[in-house]
Amino acid sequence: MAVIVIVGGQWGDEGKGKIIDLLAEKAKVVARFSGGDNAGHTVINPYGEFKLHLVPSGIFYSQVTCIISNGVAINPAVLLKEIDDLHNHGIDTSRLFISDRAHLIMPYHTLLDELEEERRNKGALGTTRRGIGPVFADKVARLGIRAGDLLDEDTFRSRLSAALEFKNIILIKVYQVSPLSLEEIYDQYCHYGEQLAPFIRETSSIIREAAIKGEPVLLEGAQGALLDPDFGTYPYVTSSSPLAGASCIGTGLGPREINRVVGIFKTYNTRVGAGPMPTELKDEIGDLIRKKAREYGATTGRPRRCGWFDTVAGRFSVQINGLSDIALTHLDVYDGFTSIKICTAYKFNDEVLTSFPSDIAILEKCQPIYEELDGWQESISGIRNFKKLPAGARNYMSRLEDLLSCPISLVSVGPDRRQIILVKPNTLL
Repeated sequence: MAVIVIVGGQWGDEGKGKIIDLLAEKAKVVARFSGGDNAGHTVINPYGEFKLHLVPSGIFYSQVTCIISNGVAINPAVLLKEIDDLHNHGIDTSRLFISDRAHLIMPYHTLLDELEEERRNKGALGTTRRGIGPVFADKVARLGIRAGDLLDEDTFRSRLSAALEFKNIILIKVYQVSPLSLEEIYDQYCHYGEQLAPFIRETSSIIREAAIKGEPVLLEGAQGALLDPDFGTYPYVTSSSPLAGASCIGTGLGPREINRVVGIFKTYNTRVGAGPMPTELKDEIGDLIRKKAREYGATTGRPRRCGWFDTVAGRFSVQINGLSDIALTHLDVYDGFTSIKICTAYKFNDEVLTSFPSDIAILEKCQPIYEELDGWQESISGIRNFKKLPAGARNYMSRLEDLLSCPISLVSVGPDRRQIILVKPNTLL
């Protein structure tokens, strides 16, 4: 069977958790390949409602090996809390493994993240203040501490001591705050290491062996394409790549092993934090979408900015991810709308743009050009056959396919894992 990459097509929060949970039913391996606990996947299933920040969404299936891969930044305290919560709900985590190459979020990362956001004041990037930027900066600067370091206390102490000496200089001289204690952090993380040791191992071989055997493998991304540090709305982006290409670097698989790339899109756009969003609705329609869809961050609880679907940005996402097909979520949120708008281009000064600008100074001044379609008045949450959807819903999806140049293979019409309509045959694994 195929190796399938699941990525967010917009600014994150597209409903990847539900789609991965659905596809994982037939998978053998589900591996998270990027981000950290700044991302949250909400999953609703017979066990209850879960907000997973680090553990892959396949954890609810007994046959699935779940992997937190080398591309993920791990806060041990957050991960252990998540594991405890799963245990309390009767979920077996013996099939969970952590890459020994995954970098750890340390106390100085979260502290520096918070201090830097405060320093920026009105120019703050809107980070989750969970240390994601600083940990990936240390990874590139070769100052990072990895999960495997916890397995050798002498190695860990040596690397922590070298890193903390440098970080304390910054804390004292730049931010003028008290230094952190080497002994306190060392003792705390040694305790984390004792608890996490059974999970830590080399993981790329697990994924590779499953792929070689032809077993179904899901590679789970975090956030969305428009938050990519290279191709997103820089500098209002995340610190690791959420693109499909990063799934290879973040797991150890080669590009030729990837068989399918599924992009998850909501039927509207949302964004958390600062940064340009051309179709944002600061009116009663935006408030209505937020209220109906409960658009509040799974990680931060912050209200999400809502707007009409942006096909200029969406088409760019299709291209840079090389999407094979799209899973469309939250179609039921438009139940009762008399009309629905789609952004088909931008107006910048006297120019019409159909390509997504790389310069946010231009993007911030872009005005959306809309096409208006008829909506529908009935509830679609109970429908499971594409042909039984109202004409307005089918026409809306068809128009998105045309504008994005990518087929929609399945559509979600509610929060439950079974509120899914398969548009194309053989959509699942």
